[in-house]
Amino acid sequence: MAMENGTESIEDDLDSSATEAFDQSTLSMKQQTKATVQDIWQRPTRRPLPNAGDVVLCFEIPLARILPTGSAASDGQPVSAAAGKKYVIYEVNVRKDGPGPDPYPTSVERRYTHFLKLYEGLRKDQPAQLQTVCFPKKVLMGNFTAELIGERSAAFECFLDHIVTVPSLRDSPHFLEFLQGDELRNACQLLDERRNELAVPLLENCFRLLNKIFLDKSKCVLLLLCRLVAACTTSPIPHPSAEQWAELALRRYEHVCDTELLVLYIPLLQTCLHLWWQRGRDRTLLEERLSEMGKKGIKVKGGPTLAQAIHALDPRAETI
Repeated sequence: MAMENGTESIEDDLDSSATEAFDQSTLSMKQQTKATVQDIWQRPTRRPLPNAGDVVLCFEIPLARILPTGSAASDGQPVSAAAGKKYVIYEVNVRKDGPGPDPYPTSVERRYTHFLKLYEGLRKDQPAQLQTVCFPKKVLMGNFTAELIGERSAAFECFLDHIVTVPSLRDSPHFLEFLQGDELRNACQLLDERRNELAVPLLENCFRLLNKIFLDKSKCVLLLLCRLVAACTTSPIPHPSAEQWAELALRRYEHVCDTELLVLYIPLLQTCLHLWWQRGRDRTLLEERLSEMGKKGIKVKGGPTLAQAIHALDPRAETI
């Protein structure tokens, strides 16, 4: 599916230290997971690149791992099945390929049950949109053969490709839950425990993923971006990438017209104002924006914090 060019390059907004920290965190998690690996299936070939001049959103499952019950699942929680059983975890790679492969692919790990929940939710709400989708059925035996894993991986790729070509499916809460649900719940739990340094990489990965699929000013993208800014700035010492994410959020909020999302703008400006003060940056422009909004009768002082405003729109587990 060809995508419009001009999407802002998120990766270029982060400095190398922040990117390296994210990569090291991801590597550490993968090394811990690989310690329990029993078997690995790998895709024999990569999906083909698009025609010259096109930018295509691509879902690819490059590998799948067979893990024993009790190892960490994609949400960081132990699997609650009987001891001794195994399950397959699929690595879903999301890319925007052009003349060459996307240099910044984003990945999430999902089980068959995640795909099944997504399929059943969409089929219940929009059955007509799934008439051409062949979803792999459950099987009682042979779940871990390379042939079955390969067939399922191909079917899951086609399923995700179909979803993003149908706006009503792409914008459904079921798809958003599939893309970010486990990681967002885990990140919010970490924020509740004041472990922001562990929550930020999860939120960064979620944001990169959503930003490849949805428009820059989509509600889900801006909401997650603001949650990321809040996570970076609520610790006594701001996260190293706090300024980069805050600057991106400010740019994204230019010309936003969604009334529901605008309730986050004042808290975002206040958060950035405090961050600029901590870093010794010039605050004139932010102060002028707040002053202009105050002259329009908008309350700019004594309102909710950014975290509180986010929680009002999308209640989660984190303490506000």
